[in-house]
Amino acid sequence: MDDATEKNTPGADPAKTMPEFSSVSLLEKIRTQGKAWKDLANQYGVDNPDPPWKINLDSTCEALSAEQCALPVLERRNEEDTLSESMYKDVPYPERQLLALAHSMIQRGLIDEDELALRMKYVSKRLNSV
Repeated sequence: MDDATEKNTPGADPAKTMPEFSSVSLLEKIRTQGKAWKDLANQYGVDNPDPPWKINLDSTCEALSAEQCALPVLERRNEEDTLSESMYKDVPYPERQLLALAHSMIQRGLIDEDELALRMKYVSKRLNSV
């Protein structure tokens, strides 16, 4: 059996069924900015070990993995593991999980890079207007 056949065979090794991931320029830019929650929390004197956006991340993962939804939980976790061990291995958790989810969503066409960049600008503008 060749690699292409094995990748599409039910029950095949999940590591061999993972899609090839290409770099996403927006996520690569975020990865290199070095704005990990641990550093930001120290900078602003925040004691909470979890970033304020962690609950939204968990909720988004849960919603996307609900029955018959866009990103089944096992596929998302396998993709997260693959991306965490390769493209985002130098990013701390939970930022690594966030980047992996965004990457999977872009790869699947659930959101495009331009739309994500626009939403990030909107959130940044709201946060910095105070």
